[in-house]
Parts: sequence; C-alpha cells; structure tokens
Amino acid sequence: MAQEPEAGLSKSQVELEELVEQFEGKTRHLTGTAGWLITAALVLMSLYHLYAAQATFVRQIHLTIHLLFVLVLTFMLYPSRKDRLGRIMPVDVVLGALAVITLGYVLVDFNQFIYRIVTPTQWDLILGSVLILLVLEATRRTVGNALLLLVVAFLIYAFVGPWLPDPFSHRGYALDRVVGQLYVSLEGIFGVPLEVSSTFIILFTIYGSFLEQSGAGKFFVDLALALVGRRRTGAGQAVTVASFLLGGPSGSGVATTVTVGAIAYPMLKRAGYDRESAGGLLSAGGIGAVISPPILGAAAFIIAEILKISYLQVLKMAIIPTFLYYLAIFVMIELDARRFHLRQVQIVTKNPLQLVLRYWYLLSSFVVIPLFMIRGMTAINAVLWATIIALATSFLRRETALVVGARGEQRHPVWPWAAMAVLAAFLVLVIRQQRTLPPLNTVAWAVVAAFFLIAALARHRLGIGRIGLDAQKGVMALGNGSRQVLSVAVTTAAAGIIVGVTNLTGLGLKIADIIVTAAGGNLFLTLIFAGVALWVLGLALPITATYIIAAVMVAPALTKLGVSHLAAHMFIFYYAVLSEVSPPVGLSPMAAAALTGGNAFKTMLQAWKYTLPAFVVPFMFTVHPAGLGLLLETKEWLDVAKVTVTAVLGLGALAAAASGWLLRRTTVLERVLLTVAGLALVYPATGPDLIAASIVAAVIVLQVRRPVPAPAAPGGG
Repeated sequence: MAQEPEAGLSKSQVELEELVEQFEGKTRHLTGTAGWLITAALVLMSLYHLYAAQATFVRQIHLTIHLLFVLVLTFMLYPSRKDRLGRIMPVDVVLGALAVITLGYVLVDFNQFIYRIVTPTQWDLILGSVLILLVLEATRRTVGNALLLLVVAFLIYAFVGPWLPDPFSHRGYALDRVVGQLYVSLEGIFGVPLEVSSTFIILFTIYGSFLEQSGAGKFFVDLALALVGRRRTGAGQAVTVASFLLGGPSGSGVATTVTVGAIAYPMLKRAGYDRESAGGLLSAGGIGAVISPPILGAAAFIIAEILKISYLQVLKMAIIPTFLYYLAIFVMIELDARRFHLRQVQIVTKNPLQLVLRYWYLLSSFVVIPLFMIRGMTAINAVLWATIIALATSFLRRETALVVGARGEQRHPVWPWAAMAVLAAFLVLVIRQQRTLPPLNTVAWAVVAAFFLIAALARHRLGIGRIGLDAQKGVMALGNGSRQVLSVAVTTAAAGIIVGVTNLTGLGLKIADIIVTAAGGNLFLTLIFAGVALWVLGLALPITATYIIAAVMVAPALTKLGVSHLAAHMFIFYYAVLSEVSPPVGLSPMAAAALTGGNAFKTMLQAWKYTLPAFVVPFMFTVHPAGLGLLLETKEWLDVAKVTVTAVLGLGALAAAASGWLLRRTTVLERVLLTVAGLALVYPATGPDLIAASIVAAVIVLQVRRPVPAPAAPGGG
C-alpha cells in the first residue's frame, strides 16, 4: 500500500464525492424520513432495471417506467437553485407529481395511445407538452443551461421552418405533429438514446457501483502502484495504470480523475511534478476511462444501438485505440522524466502477485463481460450476470462483502467459497450447453428485492435474535447505481427531442451537405471541420449529448465521402470524449485543478499536452481504408500489425514534438520535423510511412551528435 498522503492533502470520501458533483452536478443528500424514502426509491429503481433486463416488457412501457423513475428522482435530488440543497421544496413535489401524471397516462391508455402518433387527442397534446417542459426543466437542473437552450432552439426550429432561408427551410409543423413525434412515437423522447439509458447504461452503472462498494477502486490503485511504482517514472505510470484499471469499469472521466488523484497527487508532487503538470496527467489518465473497455462511456452503448451492431463489436473496435491512447501518455511520461530529471519516489507497496491472489475476483469485469459476450450472450445479459457474480464474489472476503454480519459471529465463514464453486460450475455448464443463461425466477427476484428494500427502510440493518445482517454497502451499491445514471438519462431524453426534430425536418442531411460543401468535398478538411464542430459542442455539452447530436448531423457528412459507418461513429465518439480535456472548459482538468490547487487553465493545457498525440488516432482510421485495421475491422492480421506499428511510430514522433524532448532537448527545427513525420504517419500508406520514418531517423542522428543539455523545470512547453 502507498504511503499516506502529505498533511493537508488527504480528502475524505464525502469531500471527493462533493468534488465530483461540483463538475457533474450537485445533488441533495437527504437525511431523516425523506432520506430513507429516496434511498428506497433509488434501490427500487435499480432492482426494477435488473429484473427488466431478463424479463419481457413492451419497449415503450419499459421506457416510460424508466423515465418515470428518472424524472421523479431528478426533481427530488437535483434542486432548482443551488441554495435549495437542504430539503425538498413544494415545487419539486409538484413537478414529480406532474411526471407521474404525464407518464402514468401513457401506461394506463397504452393500447390506444401508441396508435395516435399522427392524430393525438387533446389530452395527448396537453400532457405531451407538459412532459416536454418537464424534460427541459430536468435538463436545466442536471446538465445546465447550454443543453436546455439547444433543445429549445431545435423545438423552435420545428415550427418556424417556412420563414427560414435555404438550406435550413422546411415546411414547418403544427403542435400536434411535433407532440406526436416527441411524445407518442419512438423517434422522440422515447427514442434510441433513452432506450440505451434504460438498458445498457443503467445496468453498467449499477455494476460499476457494485465494484466500487466492494473496494475495487482501492485495489486497482494499490495494484498499479505495486506493478510500476518502483520505477523512476513509476509515479506517473502508476497514475496511468490506475486510471485504466479504475476507469474501465466506471466509465467516468471526472470520477476516475478525482479518485486516483486523491491518492496519487502527493506521490506525483514528491516525484517533482508541479500542480498543473500533475493535474494534467491525472485528467489525461482519467478521461481515458471513457474510451477504455470493458465499459467505455455511455455514448458507446448508443453507437451499438444506432449502428445495430453488438456491444462486443464496439469493445473490439476500442481495443487498439485505447492501447494507443495510454501508450502515448506513457511515452510522454517517459520523455518528461528524462527532460525534467524527475525523482524516483520511495513507495511502500504490496507484492502485486499477493494482491492479485487475494483480490483476484475484483478483476472479473475485464474477463467476465467480454467472455460472456464472446460465448453468445447479449451485453444486457452479460452485465446482469456480471453484477450477480460481483455481488456473490464480494463475500469471498469480509472487507469486500456487500452484506456482512452485524451481530454475533464476526469470523469470516467458509461457505462463500463453496457457493462460489457451485456458481462457477453452474455458469460453465450452462454456457457450454446453451451459450446463454436462463432467466431468473420472478419469485427469486421478489425475495432479493424485498430484502434490499426492507434493508433500506430499516436503515440497512436486519436482525432476528443473535443473527444480524448489515446491508449498508449493498443498499449503497444499488442506490448509487441509480443516482449516478439520473443526469445521463435526462441527457438522453433531451437528446431524443433533438433527434426527433432532426428526423422530422431532415436537418441532419442539410447540415451534412453544408459541411461537405464547405470542405469542397475534401475528406481531410471535412474531418477537420467535424473535429472543430465536436470541440465547439463539447464546450457546452456532456459527452453523451455531444455524440448524439454529431451522430445525426456530422456522421452523414463523413459517410457521404466514403468513410465507413463504423469509422465515422468512432471518430465522433473519440472527439466527443477528447473535448472533455480541451480548453477552455475541460471538466476533467478542472476537477484535477480543484484537487491539486493548480491553475485550471494551465492544467487544461498540460492535459492537452499529454493527450495531444491521441487526437490524431481518429484520423488514422478514417482517412484511408487501411486504417480500419486499428478498429480490427479487417481479417488480415498482417495489415492490423502494420497499421498499428505505423500508429505507434507516429504517436511517438508527435509525443516527442509536444514534449520538446527525444534523446535530449529538441530544437525548433527538430520539433517541426517530428510533427511533420508524426502527421505523415497518420496516413496509412507505404510511401508517406517511409518518408516519415526517414525524417525520424534523421532527427535521431541530429540528436546523437549534440551534447546533453541541463535539465529543464517541470511545466514547461
């Protein structure tokens, strides 16, 4: 285990949660009767979605129930103003009641409701309009005014089309047609984004919450320190490895940055990193969580739904780009260590083998989910059973158990090992025979649901005589799983309005034509315009909203010029993610700066420096068909190896140019040459690759012939 943080730098779990909320949305943490009622509702929401994952529901009914949970809990937990955090206000109760009415109406009248898309009744218009307003208010509370104003602009656009100039004009639509599209059909609020939220996103969020409550975060950081912490570059590399291990299951850039930073920043400081450099490295590693298997970010699930491909294929496409992203950061860390002569930090760590042998089951997410999907299971079933396994295996050690003995015998029993053996044998047998898993019995779900609900209402503890159980961690895992999905779910509902208006008016194709025309039909320029557009969207919108909007407006421009649908959507996904570390409003660097006490803008610049080489990776798999090898979308492994090696060389050259150091300090000319070589290697063709390799070799020769300079100070350009 690492040494304790320096005095004044350690932060409690509550402080870390508050720091995450500062950038991802501040919520109420209620106590008393209201607190445990809300906790029970959150637990019920998680239990419902776990049950729905293996039950048979009509799609729109499930989406309606999901949105009902989301809106009611959003109004209860997200205040209308920052000064109303202490308690639930009457207006919150009114809004929650309106959500129940508008969505309850859909459930009660469902059989007739679904046939009134074109000819909604008066009540459909009234309640549909109210629901749209509720989604707008929930968006304002959770995401902020930027997405709210954008959604309002799209709504206005649906009505004023006849008065707009070409190419934005359209025939215009009356209120009944707009409400029918957004409220009654499956192309508006109840569209693909909300469907993904109600299935993939919430289930993976619950799974990540189970791992978090089991202590996986601490284990991942300890393992990273044990693996690489003893090297000269160990401090920086340990941060990067910990970010990958922790971020892969969590899929949250800000949360990963804060969690790893709270433990690792004192170590980075002792190694010689200044506040801004440390914050930049932390945020660069943290944002990598959103592009890292096995969970990636919420937008990755939407990619699978939009393209009608399996989530396993999305994971497969992310493998090499994720490797390249973290490799680029590792190279930057190594170059910085040489340039600034950073110090090796003495870290007291455990033996990595002993750690793995003791807590091996916390690594299950990297094996179980992909294995289940490879064996033919859907992503929904895979994560459902991974969650069950995470709950079951947590009992292997008392310190990770989600339900523990509250009274009586405290010694850890032997029965969990026997139960694990039976569970493992069952899983192996069923997967080998059926390539899938059977649905869980409704009675079993009812028993589990009753236990956790009663535990929540009974303040986590249940007991009869001398036998007692403390389910606090299990209740928190279920409650936090639902709490963490609220803002994403609201974002998907708001994005559904944008998608619905876009499909209704044909705006997506019009925007695509404008982009292609502005670029003169040149693919490279179109990609640059697309990257800039995504950066602008990312200045104000979360990653999920940025991706969804670009998917309906920017992706058609790329596919029109011959880019494959897979590559186009992965390009958009990566640039939507990278916008979170980009100045002037990168959330992960701002969170890191708040943790380290550094200047926020300088921290963003440092984060940009560490991630800059990764910005060219999406170009590699879009500018030339051979680049699809980076997405493993070719059957020729030799081609995959060739394009991967080319990408590694290109990223290395760009990292050296960005760092200002190769074998020693680079001159201005050498940095220019390395930049040119790195960019040339973006184009996966033999001619440019050979020229670029020759340039890199020439720079190395120039470096070897020069004497070694004095070390620089950290934080420089």
